[in-house]
Amino acid sequence: MNAVSERASGEFLGHPRGLAFIAFTEAWERFSFYGMQALLTLYMTGYLLKGGTVAGVVGFAALRQGLESLYGPLSTQALASTVFSLYVGLIYFTPVLGGLLGDRYIGRRRAVLIGAVLLALGHFMMAFDASFLPALLSLIIGAGLLKGNLAAQVGGLYARDDSRRDSAYTVYVTAVNIGAFAAPLVCGTLGELYSWHYGFAAAGFGMLIGIAIYLSGLRYVPPDTPFAERREMTRLQPGDGRVIIALLVLLAITSLFWTAQAQVWNVYPLWLRDFVDRRAFGSAIPVTWFQSIDALAVLLLAPVILVLWRAQRNRGSEPGDLTKVALGCALFAVAYLLLIAGQWLAHDGPVALIWALGFHLFTGLGYLYGAPVALALISRTAPRSVNAMMVGSYYLGIFAGGLVSGRLARLYESLGPAAFWCVHAAVALSGTVLLCLLRVPLLRAMKIERSGVA
Repeated sequence: MNAVSERASGEFLGHPRGLAFIAFTEAWERFSFYGMQALLTLYMTGYLLKGGTVAGVVGFAALRQGLESLYGPLSTQALASTVFSLYVGLIYFTPVLGGLLGDRYIGRRRAVLIGAVLLALGHFMMAFDASFLPALLSLIIGAGLLKGNLAAQVGGLYARDDSRRDSAYTVYVTAVNIGAFAAPLVCGTLGELYSWHYGFAAAGFGMLIGIAIYLSGLRYVPPDTPFAERREMTRLQPGDGRVIIALLVLLAITSLFWTAQAQVWNVYPLWLRDFVDRRAFGSAIPVTWFQSIDALAVLLLAPVILVLWRAQRNRGSEPGDLTKVALGCALFAVAYLLLIAGQWLAHDGPVALIWALGFHLFTGLGYLYGAPVALALISRTAPRSVNAMMVGSYYLGIFAGGLVSGRLARLYESLGPAAFWCVHAAVALSGTVLLCLLRVPLLRAMKIERSGVA
């Protein structure tokens, strides 16, 4: 797909107007996703898996039997964390298949719209206990069709050598965090304080708004490649295989970053609920609001980081992309060290709120150095014939991280908080070590000069 050159004039923050519609569609999709995700573990441990409620959930007995045949007997917390990790893992695995469908068969626009409808349907089904598992399935399939194709459309707005691509993906992930910031405040508050089902329904209405925005800006979104041309694009060029392998290695390493990040939505809310003194200004901060604090940290830090990178670029000292991702992993390790320190210093009392706030500061920094940079690098270097599929493959790192974090979550009760967070600090730091060791061969395989963007 060619860059949309006629839309390349500075119409939205110096970018093509299509970026605004794609970004705000993603903001509302993330509003619906994070709104539901902020509630999911709390909903299962606090309501769905208690008493006789779970008996009315279609298919759940068979799912529990299957999980316990693999992992052994599961407590309520362990079962909820395992279901959560499978859901999040599959949410980020299916964009690979969705990207392939968009690249070669149904086109990216159609894939995004079908995915968005399935997402809205899934959120509304979450408002009913009995349809819990069918709702998760609808959300998984919908995310697969939407996520890889929508992110790939950002790259389709630019020529491959357009220097604005990196900042475009920073705008895109900033939109992600706008949705992530608002979602727990709205959906989380409705679900945690009033009714779980009100929170899930609010997520569904958010997705409907996203669909309306995408349809209203469809003429500014990169057009789908005609089917005949898609068939011509299926052949890889000489050297493309090495690039794909290098990108898959990078994705494998980023899964260590995402393993640490995934606990922010899985075990971390339980730790906040049970161990942290959340009192501020005379009242307790709802647990789900901390997900908004996490997103707010990214929103506040993003302009600072962009200014810093621009200043470094002007001095010729800006880190390459692989170095930035390595720094992102290291910053996540520091964030978990703060949780360890807070737990140790608290002894048998509650952990001070400042340690949780410091944690979100460093996870925000780590996210900005890791997520958008890796996504832009994949969009820029992936072969044209499989670009959307490879952009979708970016989410494989999150898929693997979600699965591993779910397995680790089963250790939370036996290890205790301090040792549990120590494991995650080590996991994140190992990503930094691997990227430092493999930087040169990865640059060579991706055909990037060492002084270039990586």
